[in-house]
Parts: sequence; structure tokens; C-alpha cells
Amino acid sequence: MNNNDVVIRLRYALSLTNKQVEAIFKKGGVTVSDADLDRILTRQDKDLPHDHSLSNHDLEAFLNGLVIDKRGERKDKDGKVVPPTFDATSAKLVNNVTIKKIKIAMSYTSDDIQELMKLAGDSISNGELSAILRRPDHRNYREAGDRYVRKLLAGMSKKYRG
Repeated sequence: MNNNDVVIRLRYALSLTNKQVEAIFKKGGVTVSDADLDRILTRQDKDLPHDHSLSNHDLEAFLNGLVIDKRGERKDKDGKVVPPTFDATSAKLVNNVTIKKIKIAMSYTSDDIQELMKLAGDSISNGELSAILRRPDHRNYREAGDRYVRKLLAGMSKKYRG
């Protein structure tokens, strides 16, 4: 699954306008022009690398912006804004980070994610979901495949778009 597919599917599921998508990118720390946005919101060929139209960093910036848009900025004990983290340090981590950040942005519980997967015609056990949401250095960590992200986004589309 390409990085821009995630943005395209989230945009559809949440009924976001182009201006809202631009604002979310900006909240995540990335400024996109109209031309960049057109490139991002256009499906890319499957032969191209998954980050050809949208880098892993920019995808994570969008997801960070979505968290800020939906939940507000994170603050420490002193009330100072804590900058969002960039956890997708390699291509292997992109799917796991995407699921985690969507979970945080939308305030989903594990049960909510399982319900969304069911809506999309798939299922995920508590153990699988827990392994996907763990830190990469944990012994029970499991890499999430494209299927999980695709089904989560499809379930969100069915839930919010009918």
C-alpha cells in the first residue's frame, strides 16, 4: 500500500476537503502547495516505491497533524507543548505507526479497531492487535502488513460514510 493511498483513504473516510488536508499537513509541520496536494491525492502506479509520491516522514507528519486536529496538542506537566514524535524510522515501521496514530487521533480502543476490521470483512485477535501496537524493540512486536491498514481504513469508510 502506497503512502498516498493512506491519505486518500483517510480523506475519503473522514470527508475532508483539500483545504482541511492542507491544514492537517501544516499542523504536522509540513507545508504543501496545491500542486503537491494534487500529486499526493492521485493514485500512483503499483510499480513505484510506496513512498514515491509521499515520503514516510511526510505521511507521519500528516498523521501527527491529524492527531493534533482531533485531540489537540500534547502538553507536558508544565503546560508546554510537546512536539510530536516521528517513529517511522524505516519502511518496515510505516504500517504499525499508521495504525497507532489513527488509533490515537480517533480515540479508538482496541475493541473499536476490531469492530472496524469486522465492518471491512476481516478480523484481528486481541493478541495480534496488541503485538502490532507494541514498540519495535519489544519481544512480542509484530510487523503489520498492508492488509491491516487497508481493512482499518475500509472499516472507517463504511462506518463514517455509510
